[in-house]
Amino acid sequence: MSLASVLTIDDFERLPDALAVNHELVNGELVDVSGNIGNHILLRDLLTAMLLFYVREHKHGRVLSEQEYDFEENAHGPDVTFFGSEKAELFDGKLRVQRFVPDLAIEIVSLNDKFAALMKKVNRYRRCGTKEAWIFEIDSRRAFRFSDEGDVMLGEEDVFRSSLIPGFSIRIGDLFDQL
Repeated sequence: MSLASVLTIDDFERLPDALAVNHELVNGELVDVSGNIGNHILLRDLLTAMLLFYVREHKHGRVLSEQEYDFEENAHGPDVTFFGSEKAELFDGKLRVQRFVPDLAIEIVSLNDKFAALMKKVNRYRRCGTKEAWIFEIDSRRAFRFSDEGDVMLGEEDVFRSSLIPGFSIRIGDLFDQL
């Protein structure tokens, strides 16, 4: 009888790209997170570009896509993340998994995603110190915000904005219209 060993963050860090890419580490096991379709990628890239340029211009911090972070010994890579300037010194560009959590995490529902699984991730993000988490659902053209300010569902007429990135905003419908 052999016992299957669970992977640690350090083990995940050392995996060859062929094994680690499109995977997250959840409870010691590799979980496939591939399968994103065109609109998912377009929305991720659109949000990344819009936030990246705004955040850089206003020197609010950093925006990254698909960067993995250590959430209670689990390596999750939200579609888009932001962390403020005060965490910039913690960022290590040579690591696969950052050893801190982002201030803002955005997940986009994929074909393979179950909303309950995304909610589990969001709950973990928040429990680990991520101040705000968002889920964007392309088919329904809705967004969901989870923060200390309260959890809300936003429709097309509502605005995506975060107090973590002062001054940035876009109407949800206008965002989805760009897909």
